[in-house]
Amino acid sequence: MDLSTNINVFFEKISEMYNANLPFVVYRKPNGTKITAFYQDTSALYTLKSFEETGFIFSPFNKNESKILFPLNNCNQIFATIEKDFNVSKIGSEFKVDENLEAKKQHVSIVQNAIDFINTNQAKKIVLSRREEVSCNAIEVFNVLKKMLNNYKNAFVYLWFHPKVGLWMGATPERLISIDKQLNLKTMALAGTQKFNGTLQVKWQEKELLEQQYVTDYILENIKDKTTNIETKGPYTTKAGSLLHLRTDISATLKAQDLLGNIINAVHPTPAICGIPQNIATDFILKNENYNRAFYSGYLGELNINNATNLFVNLRCMQIKENIATLYIGGGITNKSIAEKEWDETVAKAEIMKRVL
Repeated sequence: MDLSTNINVFFEKISEMYNANLPFVVYRKPNGTKITAFYQDTSALYTLKSFEETGFIFSPFNKNESKILFPLNNCNQIFATIEKDFNVSKIGSEFKVDENLEAKKQHVSIVQNAIDFINTNQAKKIVLSRREEVSCNAIEVFNVLKKMLNNYKNAFVYLWFHPKVGLWMGATPERLISIDKQLNLKTMALAGTQKFNGTLQVKWQEKELLEQQYVTDYILENIKDKTTNIETKGPYTTKAGSLLHLRTDISATLKAQDLLGNIINAVHPTPAICGIPQNIATDFILKNENYNRAFYSGYLGELNINNATNLFVNLRCMQIKENIATLYIGGGITNKSIAEKEWDETVAKAEIMKRVL
């Protein structure tokens, strides 16, 4: 069933799915006004068998783990147009919490280990992350979603639920890959972070410039044998919520449709969420982060819908269970990194998500 409806009926329908404990996903693409939902009539859990399938894909960070698919053939679809901001309480400018000194000590220690490891010339960059639990009296997930939609208009905003997996939501600034029916490909290299203080005219340090160049070079190297007509634009400063990042846009033409799975596996995980070299950085992450990233820094989005694929990296996200929101945040480590500042960067990123709770 394909159904266009008004926004109130749309939210009533997905609330009905949530209350019935049935799988669904709601999402809005960056700078768009169309909000879309896929929902299943049963709680069946489908995993991806081939990148030729069609539906909404939700992939974990670890590419060897199963990717979940809401198959188009087994889903209903509903969409609506967002004509104005939702009438929900505005987000606060700050979310004041006591700093967890033990968590800080642990993260700073792991970051310093990574810096020391990089200084042995075994890796150029390692992206380290942490998770943080926030207790709330009650989390009204649809109000949180509406706040994200109001405040992060240039992000891919989503709410994903499956009773056998859990509930995830986020507002990610990073596109993994988009491919249209003419096989035109778009991706981006996004790295470097600083707080937005009213202007995009900012100075970037050598550490951020280097980090961003690593990501750009890696993507270009990994797509060149599968594409033609490669072009780049950037790096330039872009705003995501209350943060600024360095971004380079990359466009190309995919040589053939059957290369879709190859190109996705070639760019994921990018150095923006993993590191360089990929295998050494991944090994360091798995041995040192001390937790399972699950779907954080994986990817999600439309797979082969209307002959197009639009996938986004799962950043600025949280997992919600009852009244606990688990936030996932990270940052890129190079030999120019300072461990304390890397902690501060994760605090700034966590604040973006806390403000919508």
